Amino acid sequence: MTAPDFDPVSFLASLAAFETHERVDRAREFLVDTIDEHAASGVVATVDDAGNVLATTGDPDAGPHVVLNTHVDTVPPDVPFERDGDVLRGRGTCDAGGPLAALLAGFLAVDRAIAAGDDRGGHDDRDASVAGAVTLAVTSDEETLSEGAHHLVTAGGTADAPAPVAAIRDADAFVVGEPTDLAACTAAKGRFQGTLTLAGENAHAAEPDSGTNAVAALEDALRAIGAFDDRADAPPVHDQLGAATLTPTVVDGGTATNQVPASASVVLDRRSVPPETADGFRDALLAHVREAVPGDVGVAFAFTERETPFLEAWATDEGARVVDALVDAGAGSPRPFGAATEASYFAALAPTVVFGPGVLADDDGAVAHSPREYVHAADVERAATVVTDALHALID
Repeated sequence: MTAPDFDPVSFLASLAAFETHERVDRAREFLVDTIDEHAASGVVATVDDAGNVLATTGDPDAGPHVVLNTHVDTVPPDVPFERDGDVLRGRGTCDAGGPLAALLAGFLAVDRAIAAGDDRGGHDDRDASVAGAVTLAVTSDEETLSEGAHHLVTAGGTADAPAPVAAIRDADAFVVGEPTDLAACTAAKGRFQGTLTLAGENAHAAEPDSGTNAVAALEDALRAIGAFDDRADAPPVHDQLGAATLTPTVVDGGTATNQVPASASVVLDRRSVPPETADGFRDALLAHVREAVPGDVGVAFAFTERETPFLEAWATDEGARVVDALVDAGAGSPRPFGAATEASYFAALAPTVVFGPGVLADDDGAVAHSPREYVHAADVERAATVVTDALHALID
């Protein structure tokens, strides 16, 4: 049962009316105002230096501490909100307004139980005490560089970190809101992106042997890329995620049509599985390609520049307590999530599950990040109930 004075579907309808593909100010203010309006135990929502909305109910020192995380930003272009019966359409309804509405409903329901003391929000057959805490941590730039999530897991280690941020590093479990079709997702592949560059030597095309053709060397490099995960020390196929993938996406080389090209490059998209790290992937790739191309061709690899770490692969034990709590509350059976998420940052701290209403794609094609983005109101309500019941089970 959710907080009786909070309607997650109405909240989502209001939230989705804000354009959040360029700025999140108004949507973030609406979220803060909603928390302040509906919180019953004196909770005060704050916005930290990275733009994260933070609110904690309960006492993290008195029992288990569960962190609810999702994001308020969306990808361009904006798609206006509209409602057709049970279907809510528009940018952000699925990714990640629906999940946010569900997590917020659970947070406010626990807060109401804490404020009411013996009011168990419909669970009168259980102990009335709430021994623990729930923190809502909503980031504002998940779709870009995840600076908010990175701040949460790094700033918490500083002496002057505010209480909610400091407590996040010691959390016992994380629930990350994303469109999972109400399944409890316990793993996701990571994503690394970078450019492999081959260096040769210019020469006149009439005398090709007098130079070193970097574009020609791409043939050997691309063959090596295709066989990268067949090498003896490649990451094994993961029990939950399957095999890693490495995909060449953009190729560039040469500057003149009558000149042996001195450089060529290929952009690579890596979808990793545990235990591979970004540094481990780079080192293995360089060694593998170096063996495949001629010795007079230089080989270099550089990750695409970004201010925060790439989202690496992660996996949570399917027997973890937070997984059991969500499944017992009605979430679908554990499975992997199909996209990289900020869960990558939190899974290194404590067991993490990705959960929420909506789907990345349906039988007709893409849903999230597409012009036809939508979520079912009934699924938002169902997700809110699952989160609420799971939180009660975790911190009671």
